[in-house]
Amino acid sequence: MRQNLVSLELTAADIARLDEAIATIEELFTPFISLSAKQVRSLTKMGDKSEFFCRQTVRVLEQNPEILPPTFDLSEVQRDIAAFDLLRSRLLRLEELAAKGRDTGMALGSDILTAALEGYALVKLFGKSEGLETLRQAMALRRPPRRKASDLTP
Repeated sequence: MRQNLVSLELTAADIARLDEAIATIEELFTPFISLSAKQVRSLTKMGDKSEFFCRQTVRVLEQNPEILPPTFDLSEVQRDIAAFDLLRSRLLRLEELAAKGRDTGMALGSDILTAALEGYALVKLFGKSEGLETLRQAMALRRPPRRKASDLTP
């Protein structure tokens, strides 16, 4: 094989531990919400620059609670900031793990496809003498199309 980006052997114990960890995360994420694409587009979003503004404003409000109407729930905003701070680094870690998992899956798929294409070329080359022509023809129907050189250049 010309390509082997990753070799990964997961034991039954590894899979059981992974499934258990995922189940724990899923359970802990029960109170989390999912937003539709439309909801995401319509939200006012806090970015790096506006985060400082938000924190500064909350500090001023904490120091001057007398200016707040009864309908403004400062304690809710304070709880939101605390939860935001606690979640941020953990969500980043989860995103990094998910990206690592996607990359590993992509590398495994690439290794498999590269090996299959190499094996197919061998069947084409030696298949007639070994009586594999019928099998090769059946494989050709499922073979992914070749990429053109123009598809490979950015």
